[in-house]
Amino acid sequence: MDGLTHPAHHRRLHDVLWLLLPVAVVAGLVWFGRVHTLDYQTGLFGQYADDARRLKAQLGSALLCLALIQVILALWIYGRLPALRAAPHRIHTTHRVIGLLAFLVSLPVARHCITAYGVQLTDARRALHSLTGCFLYGAFVAKVVVVRHRRWPGWALPLAGGVLVTVIALIWYSAPLWYLNGHQAPGL
Repeated sequence: MDGLTHPAHHRRLHDVLWLLLPVAVVAGLVWFGRVHTLDYQTGLFGQYADDARRLKAQLGSALLCLALIQVILALWIYGRLPALRAAPHRIHTTHRVIGLLAFLVSLPVARHCITAYGVQLTDARRALHSLTGCFLYGAFVAKVVVVRHRRWPGWALPLAGGVLVTVIALIWYSAPLWYLNGHQAPGL
């Protein structure tokens, strides 16, 4: 064996360590959200209280729209849209740019949520929103890890992307929909 190859057990250990990174991200966010001092006066782009919640609901809705566009583009890239021929290279680039935009849209909302409200487990809606909010960044890290490690099975990337979109939908359901629907969401 030359110095460039790794024994199989080292590759498996390497893969396991990469898989632990998303878990560490989620655990770190939950820990931080539970132990730091909450600051209900935290603003979001100069908006406070109900205005900040409205802005977060709007940004969360935009995030969901971007995630749904990502699904359509991914289906096109994978050849799952029969009405369209193979996706041109610009669609791959568009998919990456929209993914980055979605990530950037999520950051100020997440910062406001975790610093103002932390991770709250007081009722089903807050617990769902808090935990899926933390899970969002673990899912994002997992998707990046899968994209960067091409030797993983072909189903890993669609699974990681699907989990990410599902988490975004749950976050939207548990807060933006709840807020925009007069503080009501079916089942919560």
